[in-house]
Amino acid sequence: MSGASEFGRAYDLMRAASGDTWRDYTRHDFVEGMKDGSLPRDCFLHYLRQDYVYLVHYSRAWALAVVKAATQEEMGAASATVDALVNHEMSLHIGICAAEGISTKELFDTPEAPENLAYTRYVMDAGFSGDYLNLLSALVPCAMGYAEIGTRLAAEATSDTYAEWINAYAGEDYQESCRVIGRLFDAAFEARLGKDYDKLPIWKTYCATFEKASRLEACFWQMGMEP
Repeated sequence: MSGASEFGRAYDLMRAASGDTWRDYTRHDFVEGMKDGSLPRDCFLHYLRQDYVYLVHYSRAWALAVVKAATQEEMGAASATVDALVNHEMSLHIGICAAEGISTKELFDTPEAPENLAYTRYVMDAGFSGDYLNLLSALVPCAMGYAEIGTRLAAEATSDTYAEWINAYAGEDYQESCRVIGRLFDAAFEARLGKDYDKLPIWKTYCATFEKASRLEACFWQMGMEP
């Protein structure tokens, strides 16, 4: 990605600081398998079930962002994200799985894989033990990474096998929700640390949180490859 993205300065800086980890996440073999249709269906459904459980915890983490918010604007952006996750993104998983004969109850009762457990609890711990910025730094890689993946696959896909998934994340509704998150991310840093937040020693701590969450995203894809 050249130049500034639609998702804000803080995101762009952290994405760059994460180095190869970001590429490992957004261009994982699982992702490339969706692009050309070579990903086995059982791998995709295994991932989708785990991702539904992940979204349950991810939604709760965004709800924690409402609790830790300092302004009404921050509360509004976080609560809007919870709504998008619970009432829209999770519906994608429910719909695809229903077509495969997997009920919503089965989805919700899916046992968590170790990689899922590690990632979701890391994000929650970032919120419980860290500050608001640490929580956002753990939450942002998932949202923005999927936006980037969706946009790229929509342009590059050579198969329509996974078009429903790709189009959902490339779609304007999802992209706009990420732009809202990007504005929240920038404003939160500036309000708490000033415009030169990236020059402060603590900036590296937040970048490390972002990088680790991105690494756990790559591990999540790998888990999907091994149903």
